[in-house]
Amino acid sequence: MNAQRTVRIGSGLGFYGDSWQPVRASIERGGVQYIGSDHLAELTLAILQKDRSRDASLGYARDVLPMLAELYPLGRERGVKFLLNAGGLNPRGAGAALAESFRKQNLHAKIAVITGDSVLERVDEIVAAGESLAHLDTGASIAAVRERLVFASAYLGARPMVEALRQGADIVLTGRVADAALFLAPLVHEFCWSWDDYDKLAQGLTVGHLLECSGQATGGNFGGDWQKVTDIAHMGYPIAEVGADATAVITKAPGTGGLVSFDTVRQQLLYEVHDPRNYFSPDVVLDMSTLKLTDLGGDRVEVKGATGKPRPATLKVVGGYHDGYMGEASLAYSWPDALKKARATADIICTQLQERKVAHDELHVEYIGHNALFGAVAEDDDAEDLNEVFLRMAIRSRDKKVAEGFRRMFPWLALSGPPFVTGGGIQGATELIGIWPTLVTRELVESRVTIDMIEV
Repeated sequence: MNAQRTVRIGSGLGFYGDSWQPVRASIERGGVQYIGSDHLAELTLAILQKDRSRDASLGYARDVLPMLAELYPLGRERGVKFLLNAGGLNPRGAGAALAESFRKQNLHAKIAVITGDSVLERVDEIVAAGESLAHLDTGASIAAVRERLVFASAYLGARPMVEALRQGADIVLTGRVADAALFLAPLVHEFCWSWDDYDKLAQGLTVGHLLECSGQATGGNFGGDWQKVTDIAHMGYPIAEVGADATAVITKAPGTGGLVSFDTVRQQLLYEVHDPRNYFSPDVVLDMSTLKLTDLGGDRVEVKGATGKPRPATLKVVGGYHDGYMGEASLAYSWPDALKKARATADIICTQLQERKVAHDELHVEYIGHNALFGAVAEDDDAEDLNEVFLRMAIRSRDKKVAEGFRRMFPWLALSGPPFVTGGGIQGATELIGIWPTLVTRELVESRVTIDMIEV
């Protein structure tokens, strides 16, 4: 293989609902061969579970249909392949819906659907095999939530996606996989990296981590001198140009907004990283301490030098369980005495909850404009100078009727409560999904992974 050959991978979505317009620029002007698109988070799985509870054919990130309807024709004529974890809790449903969408548009593709990440239906079997599935942070027993579990998905790695590409897939559609694996897979496939070449795998994982959050590596959400980030309205998503030796250059498509610099890249590098020397993934453990970032100028940053260690013996599982219902309401009060009025209203609601003996598990009160984010922004003596304060109250209960009834405690205050008030928003009962992180021996999951090929 030519050592000078490079592969260009572009970032897709960074979350369910993200914009795919910058991806179009990467395809049309960025010379990319692959797009990796990350649609999932723990929160997203909870959203998808609510969809699936209403309609068993759902449970996937539905933005994948309009996104690929627009981008796949552009990519196909340029030889671009797509890897997406938009399958969520229902990869097969996503694959069927995508195939039907393509048929209606007379589009042709080989769609690989990867399943096996879901372990919900196997929890008892896995526990019987000796796995505790205890809560990763608290050590609590899975028995505490077993009957309330509604999903449980293991984070798969890049291997099944590499196999899908080897089988000629134009689109690889997965459920829960490690975000960076969407970008590592094309590199392993193109360069035929060995699964025990840990440094190259670690370098590929670094590339994936830098690209998994769409515009965050190109100046989006930048905590430095953000005003130097140009033309955010036309933000370009990051592109990695990677050589066979795994050295990468992070850049973006010509003519797009944003900024690729040493600072924007290193900020994303440390995003959601607990231990930079031991960044775990299903394929390799990355040591970031040996990385070298060089700003080449012109929106180009070279990244090299990652060190890798053998993959862990376990996979992370994220489970979701029914955790009751929430009701919430907010009211806005204006100067003078905005905070005092909001506090008085909170006292009124608390008094009525007590008098009516409303059973609930938790009551949350916050004063937006005073203490909602970073603590109090003014001492109580100065609080009367605040122009406006939003009172937000939220109740959690296992009884849906309690959460639903909470909103009815507020409307009367518009005419009979503290003065100078306007509505901020009242919401009925919302189902809450609690998150259960745990670990499972990887062989128990990976032995059940399958690849189904749909030809449209």
